[in-house]
Amino acid sequence: MNLNKRQQLLAVLAIVAVALFVADKLVITPLTNNWKDRAARIVKLKEEVHEGKELIKREAVLREQWERIRTNTLAFAKPEADAKSEAEGQLLAAFERWAKESDVASLSSIRPQWKESAESHKTLLCRADVAGNLAAIARFLYQIERDPLGVKVDSLELTTRNVDGSQLALVIQVSGLLLNPPKNPTR
Repeated sequence: MNLNKRQQLLAVLAIVAVALFVADKLVITPLTNNWKDRAARIVKLKEEVHEGKELIKREAVLREQWERIRTNTLAFAKPEADAKSEAEGQLLAAFERWAKESDVASLSSIRPQWKESAESHKTLLCRADVAGNLAAIARFLYQIERDPLGVKVDSLELTTRNVDGSQLALVIQVSGLLLNPPKNPTR
């Protein structure tokens, strides 16, 4: 088969074009994608190393904050049943203390309820009815907020008990945290 020079040139160009296309799809594109993925991973790893170094610099402050948080949670006793009753007693005593310090007219219907959140902790929800004037209710809420016992006010409902609004009723729900001891102790 005799091909003239033009046809030979076109055949060589077609073979080169096909070879370049195959080389692009099989070699060049995968290599450039791999290069970009590695570059992105290196950037991410550098950021993680930087964050780790910053955490190490702030280790003492973070440990101090965690210790303060941990010590302000509800107390933990070794047997779980004792821990729950001790935590309930601690929260009930806190309610009594808050009521006494704020001079509310009455504190009634305190209902503790446990919520099993996770392996690492349990939550004690406590709902109570409080009655008194506006100043006493405000002092009661202030006592909750300034108490070293770490509780969170989940909800509150304030209603009036008389026409002129001098006697108020507060239904409040607070939650306290009971940390379980870690299974594998850290440092």
